[in-house]
Amino acid sequence: MILLHGRGAGAADILSVAPLLAVDDVAFLAPQADANFWYPNRFIAPIASNEPWLTGALALLDRMIAEVRTAGVPDERIVLGGFSQGACLACEYAARHARRWGGVAVFSGGLIGAPGHVFSYEGQFTGTPAFFGCSDADAFIPESRVHESAGIYTTMGADVTVKIYPDMPHTIVDDEIAIVRSMLERVATG
Repeated sequence: MILLHGRGAGAADILSVAPLLAVDDVAFLAPQADANFWYPNRFIAPIASNEPWLTGALALLDRMIAEVRTAGVPDERIVLGGFSQGACLACEYAARHARRWGGVAVFSGGLIGAPGHVFSYEGQFTGTPAFFGCSDADAFIPESRVHESAGIYTTMGADVTVKIYPDMPHTIVDDEIAIVRSMLERVATG
């Protein structure tokens, strides 16, 4: 599982959820963003305002996934996930590279682009499990974008689960951990 940290955090922060997600035969990788952010503006800002950082972050994921593949791990056993800004990056990367992944875990995030942006991706997820979890009152992630992102994933053939948690702070909760741990168990035993 490749885990991506949120803005202002670091690789060690997102790796703190790895023991909670721990499943036999699952390794966790977490890259570190320069200056502790993947791109400078909110994920609902115009994409151009987050360049060239967004392209650089997506290229970093390309390199990481190439290394994982070289180590003999096929795409259907790779799970992409993250929290907040990292969740948005994982969500966007997977959509731009739609295929049968092991899974996509979006803890408080969604696809990147300003309101009204027309999302257009090629490829199909072919049943990839995708989890979207977020608060209904998150100060950083509009609930509408979570639903919009989940809808696009569904249209692209993902097996989507959405959980909206009433009044949850901007964090990851036990229920989300349990859902993603179950996803990882299916990947590890599949």
